[in-house]
Amino acid sequence: MTETKTPGDTKLHVAPTKTLSLKRPVEAGIVRQSFSHGRTKAVVVEKVKRRAIQPGETHPPREAPSAVPPPSPAAPAAPPRPQSASPRQQQAPQRSASGVILRSLTEEEREARSRALSGAREREIEERKRAAAEAQARAEREAREKEEQAAAEARKREEESRRAHEAEAKRKSEQEAKRRLAGGEPAAAPTTPLARKAPATASAAPPAAPARPAEEEDAKRIIRRPGVAPKVVVPRPTRGAEPKARGRLTVATVTGEEDERTRSVAAFRRRVQRLKGHVQEKEKLSREVILPETITIQELANRMSERGVDVIKLLMKQGQMAKITDVIDADTAELIAVELGHTVKRVAESDVEEGLFDVPDAEGEALPRPPVVTIMGHVDHGKTSLLDAIRHANVVAGEAGGITQHIGAYQIVAPNGSPVTFIDTPGHAAFTAMRARGAKVTDIVVLVVAADDGVMPQTAEAIAHARAAQVPIIVAINKIDKPEAKPERVRSELLQYEVQVESLGGDTLEVEVSATKGINLDKLLDLIALQAELLDLRANPARAAEGTVIEARLDKGRGPVATVLVQRGTLEVGDIIVGGSQWGRVRALLDDKGQPRHEAGPSMPVEVLGFSGSPEAGDRVAVVETEARAREITEYRERQKREKAAARGSSARGSLADMMSQLKSAGRKEFPLVIKGDVQGSVEAIIATLEKLNTDEVAARVIHAGVGGITESDITLAEASHAAVIGFNVRAHKEARSLAEQSGIEIRYYNIIYNLVDDVKAAMSGLLAPTLREEMLGNAEILEIFNISKVGKVAGCRVTDGTVQRGANVRLIRDNVVVHEGKLSTLKRFKDEVKEVVVGQECGMAFESYQDMRAGDIIECYNVQEIKRSL
Repeated sequence: MTETKTPGDTKLHVAPTKTLSLKRPVEAGIVRQSFSHGRTKAVVVEKVKRRAIQPGETHPPREAPSAVPPPSPAAPAAPPRPQSASPRQQQAPQRSASGVILRSLTEEEREARSRALSGAREREIEERKRAAAEAQARAEREAREKEEQAAAEARKREEESRRAHEAEAKRKSEQEAKRRLAGGEPAAAPTTPLARKAPATASAAPPAAPARPAEEEDAKRIIRRPGVAPKVVVPRPTRGAEPKARGRLTVATVTGEEDERTRSVAAFRRRVQRLKGHVQEKEKLSREVILPETITIQELANRMSERGVDVIKLLMKQGQMAKITDVIDADTAELIAVELGHTVKRVAESDVEEGLFDVPDAEGEALPRPPVVTIMGHVDHGKTSLLDAIRHANVVAGEAGGITQHIGAYQIVAPNGSPVTFIDTPGHAAFTAMRARGAKVTDIVVLVVAADDGVMPQTAEAIAHARAAQVPIIVAINKIDKPEAKPERVRSELLQYEVQVESLGGDTLEVEVSATKGINLDKLLDLIALQAELLDLRANPARAAEGTVIEARLDKGRGPVATVLVQRGTLEVGDIIVGGSQWGRVRALLDDKGQPRHEAGPSMPVEVLGFSGSPEAGDRVAVVETEARAREITEYRERQKREKAAARGSSARGSLADMMSQLKSAGRKEFPLVIKGDVQGSVEAIIATLEKLNTDEVAARVIHAGVGGITESDITLAEASHAAVIGFNVRAHKEARSLAEQSGIEIRYYNIIYNLVDDVKAAMSGLLAPTLREEMLGNAEILEIFNISKVGKVAGCRVTDGTVQRGANVRLIRDNVVVHEGKLSTLKRFKDEVKEVVVGQECGMAFESYQDMRAGDIIECYNVQEIKRSL
C-alpha cells in the first residue's frame, strides 16, 4: 500500500490489493516464439534468483510482509513516522486513508511462520553439509586417480628404459661377438644383468686386447702339451657357490667355450630314483565298474581307468587273443576287473525299466479314487445304448452300421455326487483283444445280457475275461421293456457259467434295466457305488503318473493321439511320458467331452497329445524325469521288438517239426495286404480276424499295418509286393490316389469290419484250387474189335446204361480193373459221327492214343465238373 499526499488532496488512496506471499527476487524476460504461416507468440520467462549462503553465515532477519506495496516511481515516498510512538499506538490496528482497518497477524500465524522459516534454514544447512561432503569425496577421488595415473606412467617409463637398456646390451654383445669371430679370438661370456647395470668402463680399452677381470683369469688354468694347442680349463663350481647366471640364447652364448651343459629336472629325478633302487609306484585306486551283458575291451578299460594293453595281456594269459575293439561277455569282464582289483556291479539291458512302474507308495498317502467300470457283453445286447442313457449322449449314431468298433472311455457323475469312469468295449467276436484290455484296467465289470436273447458266445467270453482279471461282475439284464423278455431265462443260463446272481442265492449283483426307457439306471449306479465302496479303491495323486493306453490313433491335424486311463498319480501338461516304444512331452490333455485340462488324476480317461509316434493299445504309460531316460527306455524297447521280429524271421532253422510244417506249407498261396486303420485297436482286430481265415492252401499275409491315412509309401510297397490296399475308416492322400491310378493299384475303403472280412475271404477263396467232381454218363460193353486202315482199332459196342457222349472222359475196365483212362476220339453210328448214343443202341468207339482194347471190356463214360471252393 502506498501513501501519497498531493497538494489539495486530504485523503489517503489505497493501491489495488494483492495476495500476501513470500516471493523471491525474480528476473522477468520476454521470449518471442515463431510458428508456421508467420504466426508469433510472446512468452514471459521468469528466472528466480536464490542467494547462496556461505558456511558460517547466518540468515538475515526477514521483514514481515506488508500489505503496502513498494512506492511507485511516480509518487514520492511518504515521510517516515516519528519514532516516539507509544507501545499502545504500535499495537493498535492500522487504519487506511479510506478508513479501512487492516488486520494484524495473530500469535498462531506468527509461530507457524517462524516454524516454516526455521525448517527452511535447517534444510539449507543440511544441503550445504551434504554438498561439502560430496565435494570433499570428489576431491579425494580425483587426487587418488591422479596418483594412480602418475604411478602407471612411471612404471611405463621404467619399462621402456629397461627395454632400451636390454636392446643396447644385446646390440653391443652381438657386435663384440662379430668382432671376436672376425679376429679369431674367443667370444666373451654373456653379459649378466649385473654387468649391464655396471658402467661400461672397458669400452676405452683397445679392441685387440680386451680387459678381463682378475677373478676370471685366476679361475682358469691353461694346459699346455707338446705338439698340442693350449687348452683352457674352467674348474666346476663348488657346492654352495653362486649358480651360473642364465642369459638369453645369443651368438655369444652358443659359441662360448666357458658354457657348461646342465642336466634337466627330469634327468635329475631319474638319477635320484636309480640311486634309491626302486621306482615309486602310483597308488592303486579301486573303482566300482558297471558291467552290462556285453562290453568292448576299450570301454571296459575306460571304466576301470586302466590301459587297454593291460586288459589284453590278461586275456592273453587266459589263452584268448583279442583286439581292443572286440566284444566280451560280462563273465569274462568280471574276471578281468576283479583281477585288477576293482569291484563289479552287474546290470542288464532291462534294468532301464526298473522303477518305472509299480513303485509302492508310503502308508497314508493313498486317497479314494473313482471306480473304473467296463461295459461288456454280446453284440447288439445294448451296451453302448445303456452307456448313452447313463451319459445322456448318443454314441451309437456315430458308429458305422450301429455297431461299436472302437473302445471308448468316459467319466460321469453319479446321483450321489461321486465320479464313475466307464469303458465301453465292442461285443463282436473280432474284438477279443479289446475286451481283454478293457478287463485288465477295470475295477468292476458290468455284464450286459439281453433279456430276449439270453447268454451268447461273447457273453461267455466276457465272463472268462472278467475272471481272468479277477474283478467282480454286476449283471445288467437289458431290454426288459420288450414283450418277449424273459429275465428268469437269463438267470438260469448264467448258472451254466458258474455265475449265480443274488436272487438265486449267489453273490453276484444283478439289476433289470432298459436303456431305451431309462428304467432302473439309478439303481445300476447305486450298485456300482456299493461295489466300489466294498473294494475300497485308493490311489496316490501326489506322485508321477502311471496309466494304460486304451486306444491310439493318428490324427491328421494333431498327430498321434492316445486315449490314456490314468491309474496312479497325476498327469500334467508338460510331463515327459513313455508308452511302449514311443515317448513324448504332453502338449495337451482333453477329456471325454473334448475340453482341455491342465491335469488328470487317478481313474480319469484323457486324450494325450504329444507322442512321437502312435503307441500300441494296451501299452503302459509312465512319467519319467528326463528326456534322456525316455530315449533310453524307448530305444531298448524298439531293440527288443526288432530282435523278436528277427527271431520270428530266423525261426526257419528250428526243430525238425518246424521244418516239416514249413515243407507242408511250402506250396501255400498267399494273399498280400496293406492295411491302414483309424485306431490301433481296429487294425489289431482286423489282423486277428484275417489270421483266422488262413488254411493250409491259402493265407492272408499282412505286409504292413498302421494307423493313419494311406500314403505314397503304402502304394509303393503294395506295388512292389503285388498287394491289395485296404483302408478302414481312413482315406488315401491326394498324391497316393494319383500314384495308385498310375500303378493300377486298387484301394478298397471300408467302415464295417465284417464287410472287409467278407471281401478278403472271397478274394482268398479265388486262390483255392477248385474241387473236381465226376458225373457218370453211362456204360458200354465191347462186342467186337475192328481194324480200320488209317484209323486204327475201333471197338464195336452196345450201350448198356445211360448215354455215351463224344469228347467225354472214359475208363476202360477189364476184369473189374481200370486199365486205361482217357477221352473218346471217335463216336460213330452207321458210319456217321454222332454226339451221343443212348442206351440199347450200338456204336463204334475209338480212344485217343490207346489201341489195346479187347472184346468183353467195359467202357465207363463220365464228365468232370469243377466246383469252386470257398473258405
